[in-house]
Formats: sequence, structure tokens, C-alpha cells
Amino acid sequence: MDTTQLLRGVLDAAVLAVLDDADGYGYDVVRRLRAAGLEDVGDASVYGTLRRLYSAGVLSSYVVPSDEGPHRKYYGINPQGRAMLTTQRTEWKEFSGAMTALLMKGAA
Repeated sequence: MDTTQLLRGVLDAAVLAVLDDADGYGYDVVRRLRAAGLEDVGDASVYGTLRRLYSAGVLSSYVVPSDEGPHRKYYGINPQGRAMLTTQRTEWKEFSGAMTALLMKGAA
């Protein structure tokens, strides 16, 4: 199954969940998503999602100097982001439960 379309629909929630654990910069978020099993997530998709969520006011950001290269822009989830994540977790639980019931019907 091509997971590209599935990822597009849940990337906001996935990024917020990763940042709920700890702040991170773009590539760090990509790495953590891939380590969590979302191997097909694209760098550009994550960077775009971070910018969009920041513009929407659900992430904060700050710059950390780096001795090994350019400064890194870190993102963190703020109270609005946590509220959004809570809503998305509830919606995901309902949606995934319905899909599981539908797909497993007759499979046993």
C-alpha cells in the first residue's frame, strides 16, 4: 500500500506528537518520525508542516547556535498545539476504530 496519501492526512498530528515529547529542529523531527515507523515521510513535507503549524500559532520556535554549521531553528508545541493534539488524538481513536472494524469485518 502506498502510504503517501495516508501520511498527508495525519502528518500534522504526527509532528505535534513528536514535538509533544521534546522540541526539535526540522531534520530531527524527520528522523524521529522515521524511527517511529513512518519511513516514507518526506523531508520537504515535514519542513512545510512545521512552517504551517508555526504560522497557525500552534508551535513556538527559537534558534540555537551550532558550532558545526548553520544555526538550527527549533520548534516546540505550545498550549494551542497541545489542545489541537488532544483533539486529533480523539478524532484518530474514533477514525481508526471505525476503519479497523470495517477492514476486519469478515477477515476472521
